[in-house]
Amino acid sequence: MRQISRRQFNVASAAAVSVAYGVHRSGSAAAQPGPNEKLGVVVAGLNGRGQSHVDGFHHDPRCEIRAVVDVDSDVAERAATSVQRKQGSRPKVYTNVTDALGDASLDIVTVATPNHWHALIGVWAMQAGKDVYVEKPISHNVHEGRALVAAAKKYGRMFQTGTQCRSSKGVQQLIEFVHSGGIGEVKLARGLCYKRRKSIGALGDYKVPGVVDYDLWSGPAAFTEPKLTRPRFHYDWHWQRHYGNGDSGNQGPHQTDVARWGLGLERHPNSILTYAGRLGYQAERKDPSYVDAGDTANTQVSVYDYGDKTIVFETRGLEINNGADEEIYKLFGSSKGNKIGVVFYGTEGYAIQGPSYDGGTVFDKKMNKIKEFRHSNKTDGVLNHVHMSNLVNAVISRDPAGLHADATCGHLSASIAHLGNTSYYLGQENRVAPEQIANALGEFSSADDDQATLQRTLQHLRDNGVDPAKDQLSLGPVLKFDPEAERYIDNQAANAMLSREYRDGYEVPVAKDV
Repeated sequence: MRQISRRQFNVASAAAVSVAYGVHRSGSAAAQPGPNEKLGVVVAGLNGRGQSHVDGFHHDPRCEIRAVVDVDSDVAERAATSVQRKQGSRPKVYTNVTDALGDASLDIVTVATPNHWHALIGVWAMQAGKDVYVEKPISHNVHEGRALVAAAKKYGRMFQTGTQCRSSKGVQQLIEFVHSGGIGEVKLARGLCYKRRKSIGALGDYKVPGVVDYDLWSGPAAFTEPKLTRPRFHYDWHWQRHYGNGDSGNQGPHQTDVARWGLGLERHPNSILTYAGRLGYQAERKDPSYVDAGDTANTQVSVYDYGDKTIVFETRGLEINNGADEEIYKLFGSSKGNKIGVVFYGTEGYAIQGPSYDGGTVFDKKMNKIKEFRHSNKTDGVLNHVHMSNLVNAVISRDPAGLHADATCGHLSASIAHLGNTSYYLGQENRVAPEQIANALGEFSSADDDQATLQRTLQHLRDNGVDPAKDQLSLGPVLKFDPEAERYIDNQAANAMLSREYRDGYEVPVAKDV
């Protein structure tokens, strides 16, 4: 392993960088760039969303991509070549993000790495006087989200969460309509991630690609020696909880953020209950001995009690059809396929965000369409670009009030996934019959028809060859949560999952120590 001094970037070293470079445009009264001056951007993590970051900031004429960072040297070099074709100048290429943080020509750090790196890069960047754009979820656990909120406040940094719906004119108008009483009183929002996810391959021992610095890739997570337990190195980390958060923390923060926004919830829930499992892959292969390399749920329902309101989030990774969900499919206007979005249930009708991020539709109680709201890429701007340019506006003005998705916004929405997953992880070995889940739901405070949701979920599993009575779902414990203290009540095991054990030199500091 490398010397810790090479990888460590704590508060002291961040302060040294700030002094050495004057933190140029980092002060609370920072000047706007001159007419020929651009904001320097470094993109960390160049697969998947990282390419969208490059595209979005490249299309803002106030910015220039001056550096790229990736622990996979081939990915980094390809990205640099792509940027060079776009803007005419080749960005610097870094393997270690700490090397980029000392570059005084860089003003904005964007983070599209695996989830386990999101918060640490964000904290380090803000300590180094940079403004940041961090993909959802902004954290791997609750502790990390609070650290980011504290760092943004302490260092006066602009922080944007990668939840683009916040910048969608169509979604904004939909939420305004809900808030104005357009569908009556609303106490329930249902987030959906009905998104087919095939098996990531058999659990086993696989080699790390030779071009990857795996020690550095592992970062805050434990170093598992130079080997993998999944066949594909990139992307499939999402389904291993050591690094990712499953679809509740991958796709989910987009929808739970909209659900929280529409319900006006600027706080954590009071209690959480999850039933879930990673099921169906044995049935697909007709091989009862098959063990998938993932360990996050591919079928999950988490119920969040906020006292007067409820959020339900449903994850379905098996084949999707409308056999179990006819009413929901009618609201989304199609009979089959993936369904990503949010349903708001009002006393006078329904408001639907989805199936894309460009807006939504309103129905009366008889499911007659009465309104539609849409963001137009032609007249309102390409949504990705609009969301990133919203950060640039704040970087120039130094006014965080203009941000559409600040650190607190990202923290509250990411934590929904973390809280739901904690209930699942603690109850994973508690495999039960459907009747036991029904009994637990009957005692849980919720605005949903929880029994109907359970029956739809069971039917979905049956449609995919899973017998819930035999391949039993896991029932998590009801977790009571203190929204102010950000601690579980009387549950030591759950509180241990608010953070993680960090490797030396990769610790995400507690909020008071950022």
